[in-house]
Amino acid sequence: MAVGAGVSGAWAAAGWKGARAWLVVLGAASVWAVQAQAPAPVQTPMPAPASSSASAPDATRPAPAGLLAAPPGKGPSLAEALARARDGDVIDLLPGVYTQPVLLEGRRITLRGMASAEPVVFKGGARATGQRALLAVRGGEVTLQNIEFRGARADDGSGAGVLLESGSLRVVNCRFFDNEYGLLTGNEARSTLTIESSVFGMAPKVVGGLHHLLNVGRIARLAVTGTRFQQGFEGHLIKTRARENLIAYNFIHDGQRGGASYEIDIAGGGLATVVGNVIGQGSDSQNPVLVAYGADDRHWDANRLLVAHNTLINYGWLPAWYLRVFSDRMPAGVEVVAVNNLLVGQGVFSWWAPGHFDGNRHATLGMLRDAETYAFELSPGSWWRGSGVDPRAVRGHDLAPRAEFKWPVGTEPLEPGRGSWSPGAYQK
Repeated sequence: MAVGAGVSGAWAAAGWKGARAWLVVLGAASVWAVQAQAPAPVQTPMPAPASSSASAPDATRPAPAGLLAAPPGKGPSLAEALARARDGDVIDLLPGVYTQPVLLEGRRITLRGMASAEPVVFKGGARATGQRALLAVRGGEVTLQNIEFRGARADDGSGAGVLLESGSLRVVNCRFFDNEYGLLTGNEARSTLTIESSVFGMAPKVVGGLHHLLNVGRIARLAVTGTRFQQGFEGHLIKTRARENLIAYNFIHDGQRGGASYEIDIAGGGLATVVGNVIGQGSDSQNPVLVAYGADDRHWDANRLLVAHNTLINYGWLPAWYLRVFSDRMPAGVEVVAVNNLLVGQGVFSWWAPGHFDGNRHATLGMLRDAETYAFELSPGSWWRGSGVDPRAVRGHDLAPRAEFKWPVGTEPLEPGRGSWSPGAYQK
């Protein structure tokens, strides 16, 4: 619900301390804008999530004989396997630690860690080096599967576990820990990035470093599903400037004492769909905004934000800003639709945001089944169960969730034919 000029003026005059005061006043109440206009015909159905089995498209066929790679000193090197590989090939990586940086330039290839009790780890040094990424993709079509990227450091503080300079990259069942950036992209306008069933965590605790777990530039498309983000520090868990963004059925949860800033920063605007996620901000957060849209001064020509069936949790005792749309920085006519979100803890959702808000409900941690064990669905018998609006036809958009996040990674499909809808990321 848009707030009138009086509140906007008070914000500008008082600064952040004044804004905190306004949040305290408004956080105790549920603020929604319910519009009675009949929904238009469905035009943009929510896509079904990718399978949570974490298998790459070409990983179903056997790897050609000899396309194996091993850690240094333990067998054929990855460089040797890459020299022999042809387009479409799969290279299976033997377990162990790989310390040599890798550049994949113009390749159509899959690197797949072999299933084992010992992981496949691409590891950086403890000190900063001139190498910007443990693995870089420059053009082509690359799939990375079952690999851990850990400890990336660079002289300028932008060391990445994986760097997508250009091309198309799919990441399946990979892990990114203790990197200055878990995954970083350039600004090549045709690049695409798909992340499935992976884990990002353990941002370096460098004051002023602003290390984002996922940092996406002005690429064509980002899609993230079934993935867990945790343990940020000062930077954002997800920062993206992509033209199109799908963030669906993820666990974007910084922990009760998490120290990240925004959980999701869709800084460049664009077409963004945020559906079915658990989004949690810790009490030590650097900024009390969970989802930000349009914070940059430079945006795409087409801008639309759809936010549905998310469970947003504020662990702090001060109110949070669950959704902040930077309307003053965005072009005119930005469409915002937010339905059936569950807002847990103190905070406001629709304040100073234009658009259509319906079916969003405020709750406490005690109204969930068991927040201590991450059972974030509404408790049995909750009066909010079944209280959501029908998300299948909202302003011309089908925002019905098709799946739920499944711990520890992946998604679980929802049964079709549902007759009622509950707010939040879980319908069970």
